[in-house]
Amino acid sequence: MAHVTLAVYPFPFENEYSGRGLDHEVCENRYERFTELNQFVLFLAASIVAMNYPIAPKGDQVDNYHGHQIADPYRGLEDANSAATQKWVEEENALTHSYLSQLPGREKIHARLTQLWDFERFSNAYQAGGHYFYSRNSGLQNQDVVYVSDRLNGEPRVLIDPNTYRSDGTAALSGESVSWNGKLFGYGVSQAGSDWSEIHVREIATGKDLPDVIHWVKGSVPVWTLDDSGFYYSRFPEPPADQVLTVAARNAQIYLHRLGEPQSADTLVYERPDQPTWGLGPALTEDGRYLLIYATASAGKNMLFYQDLSHAGSKVVELIAKDEFAYSVIGSVGPVFYIQTTESASRGRLIAVDVTHPEKANWRDIVPEQPATLNSAAMAGSKFVLDYLQDAHSVTRLVSLSGKPISDVALPGLGTANFAPVRQSDREIFYAFATYTAPTAIYRLDLVTDKSTLVHQSRLSFNPASYETKQVFYQSKDGTRVPMFLTYRKGIKLDSSNPTLLYGYGGFDIAMTPGFSPPYIEWMDMGGIFAVANLRGGSEYGEAWHLAGTKEHKQNVFDDFIAAAEWLISSKYTSTPKLAIFGGSNGGLLVGAVVNQRPDLYGAAMAAVGVMDMLRFQKFGFGEYWVGDYGSSDNATEFESLIKYSPLHNIKKGAHYPPVLITTSDHDDRVMPGHSFKYAATLQQAQGGPAPILIRIETRAGHGAGKPVSKLIDEWTDRMLFLRKSLGME
Repeated sequence: MAHVTLAVYPFPFENEYSGRGLDHEVCENRYERFTELNQFVLFLAASIVAMNYPIAPKGDQVDNYHGHQIADPYRGLEDANSAATQKWVEEENALTHSYLSQLPGREKIHARLTQLWDFERFSNAYQAGGHYFYSRNSGLQNQDVVYVSDRLNGEPRVLIDPNTYRSDGTAALSGESVSWNGKLFGYGVSQAGSDWSEIHVREIATGKDLPDVIHWVKGSVPVWTLDDSGFYYSRFPEPPADQVLTVAARNAQIYLHRLGEPQSADTLVYERPDQPTWGLGPALTEDGRYLLIYATASAGKNMLFYQDLSHAGSKVVELIAKDEFAYSVIGSVGPVFYIQTTESASRGRLIAVDVTHPEKANWRDIVPEQPATLNSAAMAGSKFVLDYLQDAHSVTRLVSLSGKPISDVALPGLGTANFAPVRQSDREIFYAFATYTAPTAIYRLDLVTDKSTLVHQSRLSFNPASYETKQVFYQSKDGTRVPMFLTYRKGIKLDSSNPTLLYGYGGFDIAMTPGFSPPYIEWMDMGGIFAVANLRGGSEYGEAWHLAGTKEHKQNVFDDFIAAAEWLISSKYTSTPKLAIFGGSNGGLLVGAVVNQRPDLYGAAMAAVGVMDMLRFQKFGFGEYWVGDYGSSDNATEFESLIKYSPLHNIKKGAHYPPVLITTSDHDDRVMPGHSFKYAATLQQAQGGPAPILIRIETRAGHGAGKPVSKLIDEWTDRMLFLRKSLGME
């Protein structure tokens, strides 16, 4: 079955060391450190004061929100294609480049990051249609290459190499699926990081593409018909040429494409013009009898419809007509659907629903709600494979079809398991496992013996045993217990001197679980601690945890993050001058909000592709799909919540902000770059202190997915330079 996923801070010399009975040599050495640091800070302050920020195009736009007059002087920056915006972007990039290029150590950092990225790595392994597929990167390839073999340990051959599409590596794969007979491979291609993609079809035996090309697709992969004559897919209307990157994603439609026919001849299967903000995604039960339609209006919730294809002309039945909970069909036997849901189970359960008797009184509990959160479920080999989150890390269990526990899967440590799609008839399932200190390894779980074996292991240029990860728990402002992962080189001292990078997200029912990224190894080698706080708004503890960080409760997310920073400081892992915060997308919003609320708490901040204008986010791209988490300024009550924390609207003129590095991309059509543009222009003009406010705008890149390795290395080189300078790291 196809599935639908610098403030000038004094060095605390006097307070820390007086009265401790330290010998003269120790005190003298520490005084020298104190003097050197202050000289560094004074030099830095002098250099920053001389910065001249570009003047952004400014207007007199004022909007009326329920009787509140809200100025939006940089509205023109929402038009990324205007001459005035492009001139400003060029000037801002020149300023940022000028600032960072004068900092020492660029070549060394770039070389080390290149070395860390240069390792053989694997991902996305699965079996389908009698073939084995996996993605591999030899090291510095901009995009992963898809390989196929006819046996598990057979000789692989290249099926698709997206690196051949463009010399700069900015064309990327955006989803894939194998036809039932194993002859055809449907795949999406996106350009420059855009959410827009084209669907193509390749013959697995020959490696040649069929002429079929499907346009105007976002987030959809081919859902093959049982006879492999075509596939279902979801698309949006073709936008005006000048609005491709900003048009709101509305009026999704599901079509059936027959191979060999033009897209214009595709059959419209389902649409809801009365609900233009619904997202629609197709799936098919393994017996080919039922077309499933997932209708989504907000994160963590969906409706579930189906069409019985065994009866010609049958209508779509709304099995679940309200988007109050999450429902995902993981398998079926005749008319019985096995569904993973959060209905009556905030942390998830598994139920059986006979669609011929769909009344809720007839629903059967197969696996009831557990203390851990049900993250994913699969049905294969006459059993269920259930992956749980236990305090934000994976625990996997095998359960019979009747719900009887069989065994736990022995996972190799504190990390994250991601299970590949599987068919009910399969007797094996593959999963990827990663930690903060070791990249993805691919395992095969034999569903007959219930044993796992290692299939692919990355080859590293560093020793993972040099680092360790520990999980801690701290209290947020309202007393809520929040987990946090800390990763660092072994042997750190709790003397408040460790440079620390605190990362957070907190939204959209997305859990922040352990995962590997090369830059964080370099950060730890530079003496840093990498901390990840599991904030409310995610799925770590089920739907209740998610809802506690949405709409009028969004301040909980910021309180959780601020409390994490305060805990790190009070526990002597770090101190304010040594603490940097980082987040992207919804995490960029997080950084923007907490920098406004507690500018005194951090030594530096990095906000990537952030949602910064909380009054207009719903007007662009997928923004309307975020209303379930954020609310909307169109609603008077929700406006009152949004205006209190919107990063753009809570910047205070004359406040002393820490150094801030804002990053975005010119082709980001998920969170349009105008968010970061307006935020940067406003913050630069408001800054009352000496710290730099910089923005780095990447070209031919989007929200992050599919970004070439070469661009990632360049971007992280700049981030590391910024952090070293801002935190006074030698």
